[in-house]
Amino acid sequence: MLVSVVGTQITDLLTDGLGVSLHISTSVFAVALAAIFFVWYRVERTLSIHDIVTRSREMSYWSAILCMFALGTPAGDLATEALGLGFTWGAVAFGALIGISYAAWRMGGNAVLTVWIGYILTRPFGAALGDLLTQAKTYGGLGMGAMWTSALFLSVIVMLVGLAQFGLNAGRSAQATK
Repeated sequence: MLVSVVGTQITDLLTDGLGVSLHISTSVFAVALAAIFFVWYRVERTLSIHDIVTRSREMSYWSAILCMFALGTPAGDLATEALGLGFTWGAVAFGALIGISYAAWRMGGNAVLTVWIGYILTRPFGAALGDLLTQAKTYGGLGMGAMWTSALFLSVIVMLVGLAQFGLNAGRSAQATK
């Protein structure tokens, strides 16, 4: 979660503090992410998250993740605000693209590629969804505010981690009884 906050703060500093346009910051972070993936693959010959077993691969992974989070905010804001999709349609559009990447994987698409595409798309999806929930109704949001939205997201995260842990332990228990 901390990487999410840092990535968002980097973008907010550029956009709000230094006046860098969403077009430029989205482009710069997209190129930087592509460069990270290029170098990572060139050095390691893999981008699979299952093969992150060395310090070099871990550094490449975390560099990609930080860049991805920094990219997500301006990409989401660019789509919803500057290009006029609005928060609802922005969340729907990015959610649909995530669904398409999942479907591509299910139909035999390259697992590494489809996972990374889906993961990259979760960042602008999160930005659009976060804005939809937090922004005032007069701006096209639902007006929940940052505190309630953060509490909602934290609750969902805790619930999903709990479910994943329960499912993992239930699977282990079933394996142990065999």
